Amino acid sequence: MAEVRTGGLDFFDLTGKVAVVTGGSSGIGAACVRRLAEAGAGVVVGYNSGDSRANDLVAALPGEGHSAVHIPLDDSTAIRRAAADISDRHGAVDVLVNSAGTTKQVDHVDLEGMTDAEFDRILTVNVRGTFSVIRAFTPLLRASGDAVIANISSISGFTGLGSSIAYCAAKAGLDVMTTSLARVLGPQVRVFNLSPAAVDTGFVPGRDPASVRAQAASAPLQVAADPDDVACSLIGAVTSLRLSTGTVIVIDGGGHL
Repeated sequence: MAEVRTGGLDFFDLTGKVAVVTGGSSGIGAACVRRLAEAGAGVVVGYNSGDSRANDLVAALPGEGHSAVHIPLDDSTAIRRAAADISDRHGAVDVLVNSAGTTKQVDHVDLEGMTDAEFDRILTVNVRGTFSVIRAFTPLLRASGDAVIANISSISGFTGLGSSIAYCAAKAGLDVMTTSLARVLGPQVRVFNLSPAAVDTGFVPGRDPASVRAQAASAPLQVAADPDDVACSLIGAVTSLRLSTGTVIVIDGGGHL
């Protein structure tokens, strides 16, 4: 893994593969896009509102065959349209990274602070939206014959600690959904969840970066995760975990212990 962090990707070769990353224009998604491209994959950068960021990222990637596609997680029709477009251009997808998501900072004790509409939005984007993407792309993944789905989850899904109770519930649902999908999509498709602790990406509006560092300092390894830690874990899972599926890969420095 140290080799990956210093830029060497000879062992983790994805030359000729096609990868799709939802939420790929920023944060963890963008880090995954960069690592996949460095490994040789042609990457489709999925975005919702970050079209300029997505196109700027595509222009800066090494290699060829990259593009940006609108993939809004709350619109199943648009998701199917994106899958059809990618099918026309590529015929198959080898790696699908579901990084798009949303949350809202609401103290867990403030039950009235979490409205029904906000709760529904968080569940729709994080759980139903991810399912909708997987459903639409399953024929392309099966066409690969050896594909991987990696969902960006969170330790909030099993610790019950996070930006809001709705977010914890959404990530718990995503973890269980991954188990179910791994059963039905094998043997052609492996399914993973990558579950980091808090990552300082600006994903949670209003979260103090110092709180992320403080959380990491209390963990056994005392190292705060950055987006590239998640991206490197993705590359390892895709290329090396040949006999693993339905698995949650925890990236938290031992913080859950």
